[in-house]
Amino acid sequence: MNFQTAKGVRDLPPEEKILKNQVVDTIRKTFELSGFSPLETPTIERYETLAAKFGAGADSDALKETFMLEDQGGRKLGLRFEMTTSLARYVAMNPTIKMPFKSSQIGPVFRDGPIKLGREREFWQCDVDVVGSRSMMAEVELISILTSVFRELEIPFIIKINNRKILNGILNQAGIKDVKGALIALDKLDKIGQVGVEKEMRDKGYTPSQIKKLFSFISDKTTLSSIKKNLTDEGGKEGIRELEIILNYLKLLKIKEIDFDVSLARGQAYYTGTVIEAYATKSTVNSSIAGGGRYDQMIGNFVGGNREIPAVGVSFGLTPLMEVLKNKTPLTKKTVAKVLVLPINTEEKSILIAQELREKGISVDFALISKGVSKNLEYANSLGISKVLIIGENELKKNKVLLRDMVSGTEQLLSLAQAVKKLQ
Repeated sequence: MNFQTAKGVRDLPPEEKILKNQVVDTIRKTFELSGFSPLETPTIERYETLAAKFGAGADSDALKETFMLEDQGGRKLGLRFEMTTSLARYVAMNPTIKMPFKSSQIGPVFRDGPIKLGREREFWQCDVDVVGSRSMMAEVELISILTSVFRELEIPFIIKINNRKILNGILNQAGIKDVKGALIALDKLDKIGQVGVEKEMRDKGYTPSQIKKLFSFISDKTTLSSIKKNLTDEGGKEGIRELEIILNYLKLLKIKEIDFDVSLARGQAYYTGTVIEAYATKSTVNSSIAGGGRYDQMIGNFVGGNREIPAVGVSFGLTPLMEVLKNKTPLTKKTVAKVLVLPINTEEKSILIAQELREKGISVDFALISKGVSKNLEYANSLGISKVLIIGENELKKNKVLLRDMVSGTEQLLSLAQAVKKLQ
């Protein structure tokens, strides 16, 4: 049988999974330092939840890429394509949640879309959201989290930022009433260029006059100041004020890796205010490595009763983050073990020593096959284990162990207590 994985998914060997765990741990720790509590929602949702018009919406590229399935009861289901919709559904089902609700989610999502470097069909996202606050300080906190994670991972980055109210104001001033279709097209500007966006808009029925007025606001030279001078729409002006508040606080926090991008829309139809997208600046990975925004209407629509529940969130994409890090540093560590305990006809005593090391928080591999010293050293080296604890009868007679450093090749005859201290 010719074994293959499904298209767009892949196995992660230990060296990649170790790196992934390190990245997740960094992100989780950063979330917790900012007071965001963990939440877990199912990977399978009812299809009507994913397709809700106040969620992604039927026109969304994300919904078109949803993996659909049906259970034995004939119910239509789908694999979640993001976690924001699941969060909105959770809040709607739990009306007694204390606001603001600051939560984080880490887990897999699925999209039956195009495959390229940094984009697969099963991938992990790390989401952090604030529900129940209209304050722009929520955005400031989230951007601060993005910044902290990228700096901790030593990834040079740029965070693009915009506000949907500004875009809506521009579209309104251009005479465009079908905002959703225009935003979906405009969000592809980086991928297909102005010519491609104009063609897509013409195909959707927008007039040449509307398209021309739209692009009079949008160019490489567009700044927030230039828009402020020319935008008369009141909603657009409100978006400018919100963005100015965020930028002033980011300046106070000395976060300089910020770039205003008036064309930034992000594909989801539910964004109502701030939109954010982050990229690695010195990498072959062109996909965004994080993104998000404000969605003040989505959860209220799930809840019903004409309520508006403000919310904002950002999400890290683990697959592109991993690709960025793999391109920076070759993966050599293929095991979590810090030391290999190598018995030489001393298995009974050696397994007790291995257990004692583990109880002291040291990650230990135990040589399970009698290959001889040289073969076991080769085994340790191949996995990137930096230390080998050799335990022979002569060492035990002296109440010692032989600690070998696999990097330098040096060996030290030490008491177990001394060896533990060096390994810790």
